Amino acid sequence: MLSDGEAAELLSFLTLGTRPDVKAKATEYILGLSASREGCCFLRSKPDLVSALFALTSDISVAIAKDCYHIIINLSADETLHQVLVSDGKVLPVLLKKLLDPDYLFSDQICTILSNLTRHERTCKTVFKALQEDVGLAKLVDIFCTEGYNAKANLHYLGPLLSNLTQLPEARHTLMDRDRCVFQRLLPFTQYQASVIRRGGVVGTLRNCCFDHTNHLWLLSDAVDILPFLLLPLAGPEELTEEENEGLPVDLQYLPDDKKREADPDIRKMLLEALLLLTATRAGRKALRDKKVYPIAREFHLWEKDVHVSAACEKLVQVLIGDEPEPGMENLMEVEIPEDVEKKLKELDAQEQEELEKEEKRRSETRTACAK
Repeated sequence: MLSDGEAAELLSFLTLGTRPDVKAKATEYILGLSASREGCCFLRSKPDLVSALFALTSDISVAIAKDCYHIIINLSADETLHQVLVSDGKVLPVLLKKLLDPDYLFSDQICTILSNLTRHERTCKTVFKALQEDVGLAKLVDIFCTEGYNAKANLHYLGPLLSNLTQLPEARHTLMDRDRCVFQRLLPFTQYQASVIRRGGVVGTLRNCCFDHTNHLWLLSDAVDILPFLLLPLAGPEELTEEENEGLPVDLQYLPDDKKREADPDIRKMLLEALLLLTATRAGRKALRDKKVYPIAREFHLWEKDVHVSAACEKLVQVLIGDEPEPGMENLMEVEIPEDVEKKLKELDAQEQEELEKEEKRRSETRTACAK
């Protein structure tokens, strides 16, 4: 790794006024450094280098600016560098301002950086605060939902960014403001086929919002009507009885023979987790039963091959067909669990995960053997 003297010399090359060929060599070298854990560790101790690199994202050379953005992406993937970027580097106001520019060339890189920075709660709070001060979550959703907002960038990583932000209660509160129609704009993207990243980000956002049980009735009401958007990606072409079809939301009745389910197992699992969260209250369970969620879950379980997704579906089915909890325990999110019981449940959950991993490995080995 570089000595302090060598690092100082390298820093002197990272200015807007330096010869382009010298800058290019310097940024190319640091790009290689940022791709390794040791390199990131070194750069964490050199905040001046990081600040200089960020300044060069405004270089007139597209190649140099692109290299610098890729360096920042690599650094933002390392949680230990987050404070260097947001505090020492002060990157957030600049990134958010450029994200608003519909002609900015590197908006996709900005989306990736912001998505990386919001993976962990501490920095996520810092990003959300800056976002609310400079842009606003509603504007971010507006950009996300405006097809072709930036002709030079697809902005798909705004989806994971929204999902990460909604790990925060304050972000969920803002997104689900009942006096505005912000949350509802995201719903159609559960079926967005052009990008699994965008689609997965939205489903993750909806799932996170379902943690707030006080909003369940609103989410299930006609004002939002979240249920069809969660169910439709899980529904297949199987023929249901007339009674089952008539009870389903209109969009799920009498689906065509070529109806395809969501292809990504992680997204399927998040959809099931969102539905399970909606069963936390008595009113939510009643709504899902009245809307015939069980037949969709039943057919889905017969179709599903991924053991983890199948296990998530089984949990949902158990709630839908099970007996109602005793009085005083109707809200499953507010039930106080004794410490010893909680410990036992965690042990059982870890055991279940281990069994699922073994089953997944066994199935994989069986498929491999059959392919030979």
